[in-house]
Order: sequence, then C-alpha cells, then structure tokens
Amino acid sequence: MERILEFVIIFFEFFKAGLFAVGGGLATIPFLYEMADKYDWFTKEELLDMIAVSESTPGPIGVNMATFAGFRMGGIAGALCATLGLVAPAFIVIIIVVKFIEKNKDNPVLKKVMDGLKPAVTALVLVTALNIFNEVFFIKGAKNFLKNPSIDLFNYKSLILFIVIFGIRYAFSKNKKLKKLHSSVWVLVGAVLGIVLKM
Repeated sequence: MERILEFVIIFFEFFKAGLFAVGGGLATIPFLYEMADKYDWFTKEELLDMIAVSESTPGPIGVNMATFAGFRMGGIAGALCATLGLVAPAFIVIIIVVKFIEKNKDNPVLKKVMDGLKPAVTALVLVTALNIFNEVFFIKGAKNFLKNPSIDLFNYKSLILFIVIFGIRYAFSKNKKLKKLHSSVWVLVGAVLGIVLKM
C-alpha cells in the first residue's frame, strides 16, 4: 500500500510539473529541483546527470527526464507513472483548449493571456539556467560559500571542461565545413573530456 501511494505521489508531482511547465522540457527543471528537496527520489547531483542524459538522447527532454527520474525512484513502474503524469496535462489541455483557441484566436483577452505566458516561461528557463550554473560550477553552491568562505568555491574541472569545449566549438565555427558538425559530436566530445577529467 505504501509503495502504491508513492507511485500516486510521483504521478501527481509530474502531473503538476506538466501542467505548469509551459514552454517545454527545460521549464520542468525547477519543479524537479523542488522534488529533489522534498523527496529522496534523487539528489540535485543526480538531477544534473538526468539533464545531461536527457539532452544527449532522442526525444523531448521533459519526457526523458520524467522517465529517468521515475525509473530512478521506482523502476519501470515508476518510469511509467512519472512519464504519464508529465504528458497527461498536455494531452488533456490539447483536447479541451485547441478548439477554443482556434475559435477565439483574435480575442484581445486571449492574446494578453498568451503574452503574459511568454515572460513567465522566460523566467522559468532563466531560473533553470542559474540553478544548473550554480550546481555545476560551484562545489558547494554560492550560498554556502557566502556562509563559509573557507570552503572551495569553484569546481575547477567543470570550468576547464566548459572553457575547452566552448573554445573548440568557437574555433570550429570559423570553419565552414567544421561549422556543420552535428551537435551529437559535441555531446561525445563533452562525454570523453568529462571522463578524462574525472579520472
């Protein structure tokens, strides 16, 4: 019974993320950070791995992350609950709202509502970027450093990796042939350099 309740909770949490994370998979990340604080399904460090894996694999990042997080929490059943929870709101909204929007697309009130959603989505993505930056480049987080300046501030390996990949990518962008390299090449370069730096 306790296990079933846990699956219901993970379905509800991802349903909530899917319902309010307007703007795509990156907008679900703040909700995942909240889950990492609230539950013991995964840590913030594991969340960064989820983001890396989800960005590196085919399919929508939100669905990939939900599946990965659900599997991490409860195996295949957890993955199904999390994924269904995430996609259910979009499925319901599409069925109910699409016809309404089509009929009222010139309605000034609806236009204002849609205009209001754009900065909200931008804010969610910005918060996501800042959270990832903080977790990747700062060893204990910038807030902890301000409380205790004696701890190491930067994760130098991550900084070096970022600078190297950014530098290589920038240099290649100047060459017409190399500029057309598929993004999967950069994912592979990052993975190899990450392994080397972790050794």
